[in-house]
Amino acid sequence: MDTKLEQPTQAVVLPEEPIHLTDLQKKSRVSAIFTVIFSGFALLSDGYQVGVLSLVNVCFTKIYGDAFTSEMSTRIGNSLFVGCILGQISFGFVCDRLGRKVGLMITTVLVILGAALCAGAYGAHGSVEGLFWALTIYRGILGVGVGGEYPCSSASASEAADEVMPGRRGMLFVFVTNFVIDSGFVLSALFPLILGAAGCSYEVIWRTSFAFGVLPPLSVLYFRLKMSNSEIYKKNAIKKRVPYLLIIRRYWKYLVGTGGSWFFYNFISYPLGIFAGTILDQALGSEATFVQIAEWSLLLNCFYLPGSISGALASDKLGRKKTMATGFLVQGILGIFMGAFYKNLLEIFPLFVVLYGIFMAMGEFGPGDMLGLVSAEVYPTAIRGTAYGWSAAIGKLGAFVGTTVFKPAIATFGHGDVKLGQGRVFILGSCLALLGAVFTWFLIPDYSKKALGEEDEDFRKYLMEHGFDLSNFGGEDAPAIDEERAPAYVAEKEELKA
Repeated sequence: MDTKLEQPTQAVVLPEEPIHLTDLQKKSRVSAIFTVIFSGFALLSDGYQVGVLSLVNVCFTKIYGDAFTSEMSTRIGNSLFVGCILGQISFGFVCDRLGRKVGLMITTVLVILGAALCAGAYGAHGSVEGLFWALTIYRGILGVGVGGEYPCSSASASEAADEVMPGRRGMLFVFVTNFVIDSGFVLSALFPLILGAAGCSYEVIWRTSFAFGVLPPLSVLYFRLKMSNSEIYKKNAIKKRVPYLLIIRRYWKYLVGTGGSWFFYNFISYPLGIFAGTILDQALGSEATFVQIAEWSLLLNCFYLPGSISGALASDKLGRKKTMATGFLVQGILGIFMGAFYKNLLEIFPLFVVLYGIFMAMGEFGPGDMLGLVSAEVYPTAIRGTAYGWSAAIGKLGAFVGTTVFKPAIATFGHGDVKLGQGRVFILGSCLALLGAVFTWFLIPDYSKKALGEEDEDFRKYLMEHGFDLSNFGGEDAPAIDEERAPAYVAEKEELKA
């Protein structure tokens, strides 16, 4: 005892080789970079599969005429959203309880399978109605995978982005998630346009367009197999006895904010995106060719990208809340203007398309970029996937409702005048955008400058105050750290116990 006290300098001499904790940090950073890239890339297929239906609907109308009814068009579109809702809720649970990697692998396979089935869809004995029902089922399977990608990819990407670029987490997250989704929307107009310009038949166009959606998830399947769960997940996961009642009591306001805002955004964006090809077809007239419609659709979809990029750059500087509220507000004001002068704008068709594009771009700048980011930040790691999935599922419910009522609303509001009905639908959607701005401002916190780990600590303290056993945190794959060689970790652990 006396000898040790006489040699204090030896007790603080650091070893020459790197300590175990440093090795873990280096591996974690490399893994985080790959996770950021390959978590988000498959979302290209998600945006593509949603957007491609716009021009596929045009193909079906050209091929089958009146046999492709408004009800069948809506049913095929909605089947994806029903699948998305199931996937978002179920895989939000899976990626929290079983791990981000498990969720990502299953959803990747489902997206590949669903896209392939859509490309090869046939009706029994050549039945047209059978074909459309087959597509309804296959798009539902695809939707489960697409929906599952949202909580799995976003939870994984946000945690990895916090390790790679803590100060610019928002920008990095948006670029690997929503920007990738928007790029998929652009590709969904570009690829069918190329096929149409090459002289392909309508059937070849729609089948090949569906098949192309297999490539993005297939290209990342191997890399996702090699991914690992983030360090923050390993430390903070709750894999048993999850206190859902306590979670709802603490985060109900945030859930109303993220879920409600997402509902309004998707109610506006999805119908106006999916049926954009139909709107342009009607605006251009019956003599318009498929290539002309596809060209205008491509121009319209390209507006998504500057909206997404500007939102990504503003997210860390302006803040999540202000960026999202601004996007909602400008979209609402512009949409009301477009709806009020709808028929006049159609007479200056290029101006109409540009304003339409700016309208969609502001949706991406604000809620399009920020909703996924906010939903991945304001909830603790232990329930990040689950809460994200709940919020996104409410949003997809908005897409389901919006696409269901879109065409009936045009008929009802227009009293037989399609263009009048479309203008009034623009006004309705824009009023919901203004309501989304209100929800954003009063119900969503701004965590722009807050590290993900801070909410984890607050969540632990909250659970401890309510008698929850903190030993349930962390799983079997939690990082093993040599406590004798990592005094900082020991101090943090003792502080939590205290």
